[in-house]
Amino acid sequence: MRIVVLAGGTSTERDVSISSGILVADALRKKGHEVVLLDVFKGYECDICDVYALFKQNYSFTDSVEVGETISDISDIKEQRRDKSDRYLGENIIDICSYADITFLALHGGAGENGQIQATLDLLGLKYTGSGYLGSALAMNKGITKSVLVQNHVLTADGEIYKTVEDAKQWSAFPCVVKPCSGGSSVGISVVRNPEEYLESVREAFSYGEDEIVVEEYIRGREFSVGLLGGRALPPIEIIPNAGFYDYKTKYQAGAAIEVCPAAITEEQDKTLREAAVATYNALHLESYARVDFILTEDGKAYCLEANTLPGMTPTSLIPQEAAVEGITYPDLCEQIIEISMKKYARKPY
Repeated sequence: MRIVVLAGGTSTERDVSISSGILVADALRKKGHEVVLLDVFKGYECDICDVYALFKQNYSFTDSVEVGETISDISDIKEQRRDKSDRYLGENIIDICSYADITFLALHGGAGENGQIQATLDLLGLKYTGSGYLGSALAMNKGITKSVLVQNHVLTADGEIYKTVEDAKQWSAFPCVVKPCSGGSSVGISVVRNPEEYLESVREAFSYGEDEIVVEEYIRGREFSVGLLGGRALPPIEIIPNAGFYDYKTKYQAGAAIEVCPAAITEEQDKTLREAAVATYNALHLESYARVDFILTEDGKAYCLEANTLPGMTPTSLIPQEAAVEGITYPDLCEQIIEISMKKYARKPY
């Protein structure tokens, strides 16, 4: 197959996306596919674009990236762009994707995960991996996610949505968790123990360009994540940070957390987590593959934290570890994601 892997972009998760994209492209090439790896924002900045040649040479815009302890400076990335515009899609992106059999979305956050790129590709009749625009939009906004889960009787922490720092001052229960509504990779998320920390965390959450934030009760328990392939739950993985909670630094720095899969849990706990993951997947209209995060309390209740429509595929990412427990290698996982995603395009309309 001819496959475009789209990575990069302008979200706070840009470096994570590029790391995922490099590995996905390499894995698919090992499976015998012709693969072009592109930065969705920068595109292919050449006056002459021979698409056929790009696939034959397995073109990549980069072969390395370092995911640091902090997010990259997006303003620097915009300055490096040839046309200096803010347009999300870079030069020649659509032309190159049009030549591919499918586009593998290795994007994380922002327009790459909130349904905008999915809707664009749908309008152009281009195939892509992962959930469609509806599921992507629902899952990306944590406030909407919470509302949908409550309506579908999926357990989630009590919380409120606030549009300003002033409004957020109404919250009075501690400890609590403060989250930007549409961020990913735990960027801007804080566990707050007292009122003094609270306002500082609220201001930080709004600093990432969000119009609203979510504040919710802090649920004590063990943290788990459950990947799904085609709506089928993979073995739960337990996440045990060496310090603090599972924030951006802990997620992407090797050794910052212990990840146990298969998790040391009872059959009943395993069943509870898998059933909750499938219920979340269905409630949010997700497709192809996803990952759902939970807190499992001492009394066996699974509280959904959030759903990820384009899970990370970096060396420390969770869903590849879960798949490996079932004997699915990383290259096979990438290929299965494509095969599952292609099936939705084979369905005949009623």
